[in-house]
Amino acid sequence: MLATGSRADSRFKTDTMIKKNPFVLLFLLVLASCTGTQTTTSETATATKVEAAASPAKTHIDAVRQQFAPDKRVALFDVEPNGNVLRGETNMPEAKADLLKRLQAANVTFVDSIQVLPEAALEGKNQAIVTISVANLRSQPKHSAELATQATMGTPLKVWKKKDSWYLVQTPDHYLAWVDYGGVALMDQTAFNKWQQGKKLIYTKTYGFAHAKADKNATTVSDMVYGDVMVLKNKTKDHYEVSFPDGRTGFVAAAEAMDFKEWVATRKPTEENLVASSKKMLGMPYLWGGTSVKGMDCSGFTKTIFFMNGLVLPRDASQQIHIGELVNTDKGWDELRPGDLLFFGVPAKEGKPERVVHVGMWIGGNQEFIHSAGRVRINSMNPSAENHDASELARFLRAKRVSPEATLVDLREKPLYE
Repeated sequence: MLATGSRADSRFKTDTMIKKNPFVLLFLLVLASCTGTQTTTSETATATKVEAAASPAKTHIDAVRQQFAPDKRVALFDVEPNGNVLRGETNMPEAKADLLKRLQAANVTFVDSIQVLPEAALEGKNQAIVTISVANLRSQPKHSAELATQATMGTPLKVWKKKDSWYLVQTPDHYLAWVDYGGVALMDQTAFNKWQQGKKLIYTKTYGFAHAKADKNATTVSDMVYGDVMVLKNKTKDHYEVSFPDGRTGFVAAAEAMDFKEWVATRKPTEENLVASSKKMLGMPYLWGGTSVKGMDCSGFTKTIFFMNGLVLPRDASQQIHIGELVNTDKGWDELRPGDLLFFGVPAKEGKPERVVHVGMWIGGNQEFIHSAGRVRINSMNPSAENHDASELARFLRAKRVSPEATLVDLREKPLYE
């Protein structure tokens, strides 16, 4: 407010001077004209040089970004020209190689200062394993940043770089985000391979604990959630002795965990199993960025349903909509099957692209679907139903049927945790 008032007072004084002495106005016009001409000439010359060097490179950079990293959530190509110097970083050597090839073919002069990740400062520790029940991954390297996604214990991560006490990592669904040092155990390739080769257990209860002794009243070592993966050390009558990625050990009740290979072998993503898995999470709270039973957003919920049945989906609703087979809903809901994904948002119009903002899963019955909205709940597309959701019906876009082949990872086929 003070600065604004000061500028207003200055303008008032200048206006008064001009009214009292018209020659002041003439002097100011001449001065502005001379100064403006000199500045414009100098700036134009500099801008022309920079533009001449930058524009050809920028065109090729944009083309490479569109080809290799159209979705910055899952691919990193942060490169910009500064004069004839190419600055930035990428985690795709092939993208950089393609860019340099394009520039050379176009006879564009450049200086290569593009860093290919992982950065050397990691000293070969380019792998990490989540070592707490649920790690929060954020959009920026700070705790106050947006929660982008989550990763459960035992999840393998690629590590690209470090900033302060944060690491830029990439999850098995290819999502890029930052995790703080307390949530992961960094490993070189040798240590990572050793961890992966260990006999694994998966925690199958919704929520629980690992204890320092084979006694539920013993000191807690860690909380546990569905999907946490540990290494089995030993088995007692009622407990598994386990080790965590950071070297801690503890005991988990045998009734709350399962041999990972046996668990994978029993995964059958049938309509009935998908619906049963989804209903186990009824009432769980909505959490923007959440993908675990501690809290989940809409796509985190569908992602968790499919993970419980051995399949890994893309992270966001706007990514999930691009997989699977389109189900015809032009004449109603009759062709939908339980387990089909329903997408909601704003249709493309007037030159603006479609916006996918929500996803749920069809469960059948009275035209019902289950989704995370405030909490995990069941609503109906039927206007006469008590649980009808008119707002979601109004913004329904389309439905997709997702087969195992359409997912990112089928855990029955790819040994993600071993």
